[in-house]
Amino acid sequence: MHRAARSPVVSSNEKQPHLQHHSKKGMALALMDILRFHVDRLKVEVHPDRASAGKAAADAAAQCLLQLAAELDNIGVVFATGASQLDTLQALVGLPGLPWDRVEGFHMDEYVGIDEDHRASFRRYLRENLTSRVAMRAFHEINGSSPDPTAVCRDYAGKLRAAAPRLCLLGIGENGHLAFNDPAEAAFNDPADVKIVTLDGTCRQQQTAEGWFDSIVEVPANAITVTIPALFRIPKLILSIPGKRKAHIVRRTLTEPVATLCPATILRTHPDATLYLDPDSAANLDEMSAQR
Repeated sequence: MHRAARSPVVSSNEKQPHLQHHSKKGMALALMDILRFHVDRLKVEVHPDRASAGKAAADAAAQCLLQLAAELDNIGVVFATGASQLDTLQALVGLPGLPWDRVEGFHMDEYVGIDEDHRASFRRYLRENLTSRVAMRAFHEINGSSPDPTAVCRDYAGKLRAAAPRLCLLGIGENGHLAFNDPAEAAFNDPADVKIVTLDGTCRQQQTAEGWFDSIVEVPANAITVTIPALFRIPKLILSIPGKRKAHIVRRTLTEPVATLCPATILRTHPDATLYLDPDSAANLDEMSAQR
């Protein structure tokens, strides 16, 4: 069980994280072990493999949906996309008895100028992995194909505000981005809820490495994204972060000062955020544990 963590002083970029372990075994996992600890306010779970981490994240999301259904007629939920989310979404849509008919769904981002049928389109991804598999009350897509992306941002921000989402499933990019808030674009006090951003080289390379594009030159330069303050108004964040390509950014998220140089560090200030890791994404935490 988790013990409550003290809230860090968010305004200080020099604050070093506080790591509290809940296991004497360190980061070496036995086959069936689940390691739980927290850093500042951020909860972390390391599961035996990728599938079990995704299933645990899905179970947490399902429990939250059922709790919200007891309180609300309309449940706003924001979903992420990408390779990191597949195990979680596949497990979640397979769970019986969830109140999908009350869910008003959103997603976090979309490329500017991409066709909705392109294999990298997040609209296509979510149709294939979510909305074609469960009957939601509504799902609002970000129209990256629109000739007026500024109007798309304004309209989507209004819908997001009106729905007041209570749950968000997301990941962390290899450059530490949340949604498409790359380090140069991230703002912890952003006045906008949805905006147009320029994607950095690390982000565009990740999209190529995951197979969404054949080369980095094919990755659109711009995207529409929900901003960090809009994400942080959501009471519960469930983060699925599997795979060895994420090991370095998991370590940075848990050890670096809270700053936009690694936007994901701000997760350590959220009142209810949990990282679901597998041994590959947790691999660089061995040394961190030993140093402490």
